[in-house]
Order: sequence, then structure tokens, then C-alpha cells
Amino acid sequence: MKYSLTIPTPQQQYIHFEVEISSEKEQTELIFPAWRPGRYQLGDFAKNVNHFQVFTKDGKPCPFKKTNKNIWIVENGSNKQFVVKYSYYANELNAGSTFLDGSQLYVNPVNCFIFNPDQYEEEITVQLDIPSDWKVANPLKTSNNTFKAEGFDELADSPFICSADLQMSTYEVKGITFYLWFNGIVKPDWDLVIRDFTKFTEKQLEMFLEFPVDEYHFLFQILPYKTYHGVEHEKCTVITIGPSYDVFKDYYTEFLGVSSHELYHTWNVKSIRPADMMPYDFSKENFSELGYIAEGVTTYMGDLMLYKSGVFGLKQYIKEMNAQLQRHFDNFGRFNYSVAQSSWDTWLDGYEAGAPGRKVSIYTEGCLLAFIVDVLILRSTKNKKNLDNVMRSLYFDFGKEGKGITEKDYQNAIENVSGISFQWFFDDYIHGTKAYNSLLVECFEYIGFELEHEPVKDAAAAYLGAKTLVKDGKTVVHALYPGGAMDIGGAMIGDKILSINNVSVNGDFPNWVDYFMEDEKELVLERNGKVMNIIVPHTNRPYYQRYYLNVVEEPDKNQINAFDGWRSAPLGDRGHPKIILD
Repeated sequence: MKYSLTIPTPQQQYIHFEVEISSEKEQTELIFPAWRPGRYQLGDFAKNVNHFQVFTKDGKPCPFKKTNKNIWIVENGSNKQFVVKYSYYANELNAGSTFLDGSQLYVNPVNCFIFNPDQYEEEITVQLDIPSDWKVANPLKTSNNTFKAEGFDELADSPFICSADLQMSTYEVKGITFYLWFNGIVKPDWDLVIRDFTKFTEKQLEMFLEFPVDEYHFLFQILPYKTYHGVEHEKCTVITIGPSYDVFKDYYTEFLGVSSHELYHTWNVKSIRPADMMPYDFSKENFSELGYIAEGVTTYMGDLMLYKSGVFGLKQYIKEMNAQLQRHFDNFGRFNYSVAQSSWDTWLDGYEAGAPGRKVSIYTEGCLLAFIVDVLILRSTKNKKNLDNVMRSLYFDFGKEGKGITEKDYQNAIENVSGISFQWFFDDYIHGTKAYNSLLVECFEYIGFELEHEPVKDAAAAYLGAKTLVKDGKTVVHALYPGGAMDIGGAMIGDKILSINNVSVNGDFPNWVDYFMEDEKELVLERNGKVMNIIVPHTNRPYYQRYYLNVVEEPDKNQINAFDGWRSAPLGDRGHPKIILD
């Protein structure tokens, strides 16, 4: 297949495609990808296709019909070669999208390249017709605005940016060149970014012993507004982040976090991939229960590698872990739906809030469960081995060999490293909904941390069990604690709170709750255009709470040794966690 891309009117944001296809069949099926790796949810990219046409090589119209939302059947008869022409509307700019305007052509091929499944593994050529002053950032070798891919899998996994604004620098680790491409309004602090990226890259390579590819590209889309998004690929990642003025200031921690996370994906998912996704089938959903490995382990390891490499201090690492703990305790779906079930359902509603209390996040729950596995392995091996050993074995036994993993493979790897059974863990916490508060406390204590909690400062959330937000000048119930005072009183999500005890609420509801703390509370609500009164009972118990870690003031010798094993501290760099924290 050969693809030619032109952008005659970039302000209209349509990319024009001309695709040369060969076929030995009289009827040829053409497929438009329905999803993209990294987001396990249907994207239905065919909705952006316009002016779809098919011609023989001599320019005569060729009949076709659409048989599914993303599948066309071409009646090419004796014509063994034909041309498909279409336009793709590229108006969305995030880490997994395709975008065109007067300043850049940014393409995720899996969004917009139609393909013939019979030519799936054949070499592909892509020709770009772009302004002469535009540079190209591409993990595939590009010359004269032309590049080749070994097959559609490689093409789909190779996003590229064409722009006159691209800035680039490199760093090297163990003979591998890592490219840093910045596009947008940005003044890169090259010394800072190269120093920190080198550190966490070295640590990740140290953990896995080798890198799966011969070079790697970070493609950064720096935007003038607040955004944070990253998508992994085998030879690169695309990261959108902003605002520009904060990327190397207040938002630098997030910049590092998403970059380390996406680099870890080069091993975990791009190499260590669920067997359910070997190979990818871009025509439909690829269901898997292993999202807690693909995204959860990566979320845990991405931040941990920043700490182990010295890019993050312990305070910063604890801040990131506190955020995961808070998300866990605030999500009551943990009592109703397992992380394995939630992984399967990413294809249904995994990236939206969805029905309250129905599901959990594979990122958050997977992260915390990975931490627990890490510490349990430490404890069973007298602090000599950890989750790094598990992931390294999966890489060499499966990822490097091109074999997909199953949950049993993951469990076996954990048990081989730890020397103990983890069947209870998978039964209760991966496929079950058993609360693991006490297990978290136990694991944190083992390495010298204390998991503590206190009522949140918002009095309405803390003592009425209602999270509110101000929208269009009105106080709206955003979330309710099951069995909390507001829930018992009959409040509903979406209610607008008009007054409390005959006092009008004007964006200051938590303050009035605090004022009337010891009193029974009568609220006037607006619900679906109707006004009603409810009585909220007075209770002394807190509902929503803030969860956070503290370092044990005087850890014992076992905790110090465990802490050193957890952070893989080199000899001569061990010490009291409290000193390290300070």
C-alpha cells in the first residue's frame, strides 16, 4: 500500500488521502481502525471520513458499498490495483488524535489510515506533501518527506508531527539515542530536561537490562492551555501538556510523571502485552482483564522510577502516592466491581465517570495493587527481590519473544520470584471486591510509612457526605457518600442547594454547614425544576476524609532494611527514611 497525504486548505482541517491498493480478489474489504492502542475504548474514527471514492488505475469510478460503520467492500472485479481517495477531518489535538491547521500536520496513523487486511504485513510507503520549511518528527526514518513501514502494525504505531516550529535535542543511554521533540509555544530548558530524563531512563534500563528498540522519540505537543495526556508507542510517545509557561515550572512534576510512565510502557504493553491483544485487531474491541497490569503496574512504576533514579525526592513521591490513595478511598465502586471486571469494561465506559459507584480505575487500583505485590515480594524474599524481578522475567520470557501474557503467566512470575502462593490475592483483590485497607496499612508499615486520615476541610463533604461545586452561580451536589447524612436525608446528585436553615446559599455552602454544625439542617433544593425541602440529620461521624502517608519517626531496623530494598538503594546510600524525607 502507498499513501499520499496532501493538505491544500489546512484552515479547513481536512487531510486528503490517496491510497494505492493491490488485491487478488474481485471483492476487496477495506477497514478503517475502530480504536487505538493505549486507549481501550472504541474511537470510531470513520466518523471523520468525508468524500470517500474509489477509482481504477486509469481513473474510472469503481463501485463500493459500506457494510459496517468502519468497513467498505470494493467491487474491483479484474482490477488488481485501484485507488481510494478520501478526506479526514483533523480538528482534535491530544496525545492520541490527528490534527491539522496552518502551523502543523500531526498524525496518528491509527486514526486515519484505511487498510486492506490482505496487505496488512506488506511494506507501506507514505508520501507527505507539506510546506518546504516544515520539519518532520517521526520514529520512522523520513527522507524527502517520505517514509516506509514494515506493515500496518508498525505504521499504526508511528505518529508523526510536521511543523516549522519543531525543536529537537537528544541524549544517550547505553548506546541508545533518545530524541526530545518539542512543538508549540515552548522554551525548553534543555539542561534540566536532559539531566532528569537521562536519570529515569538509566534507571528503567537498569531494571530491564536492555531496551526493546534501537532508538526512541519523545514527541511533545506543548499547548497554551492546561492539559495533560500521554500515549505510548513502541518507538515513541506523544505527550500533550500545558500551559506553556508552566511546563518547566509548576507543571514540571506532571511533565516528568507522564514521560516516565510512557517510557515504561515501552516494555510493559508494547512488549509485555496481554495475549488477548496479540496481535491487535483494529476492526473491533480487544477485550482483556489485564488492564491492571498494562496501566496499573505502569502507573506505579512510572513514579517509582522517578524516585529510585533521584529525579523525585521522597516528599514528591509521597505526594503522588497520596493522590492515588485519595482516588481509591473516594471511589465506592471498589465495593461493587473488581479491577479485572473494570478492565474488561474500559471498552464500555472506562474513560468516563459513568454510573456512580459502579466501577474502579485500572490506573489507581492497579497502581495500589502493584505496590502491595511489590512489598509482599520484598517481605517473602527478605528484601532481596521485588516487582522489578517479575516484570524483567515477563519481558525476557514473553515480551522479547513476541508472546502475549495471560493472568496466570503474571501470577506464576510473582510466585516464582516470591516463593509463595498469591492465589488468595488474585481471588480476593483482582477478581474480588474485598477491601484492602488493612493490607495497605500493613505494607506501608513494613517499609516505614504510616497511612493516616482526617476529615477533609470541606465541612459539607466531611460531615454531611456531600461534595458540591458551584456551577452557573448555583451550588450543585456533585457526589454523595453512600449512607452519609445527605444521602439519608434524601439528597440526589445534581440537586441545586438553594438554602440551609433559611439562609440563602451563594457558593458558600460548606461555610454554612460548619456554622450550623451542631444543628439539624433543613435544606431547600431545586431538582429538575421543582423546589423541595429535606431534613438532614445531625451526625458526629466524618464521611469524606483525606488520606495521606507519613514516615515513621523512629523506624526499627527491619523497616530501614525493607525501605532500602523497596527503593533499591545502592550500597553506601542507605539511611533513615526521615532523614531522606527532610
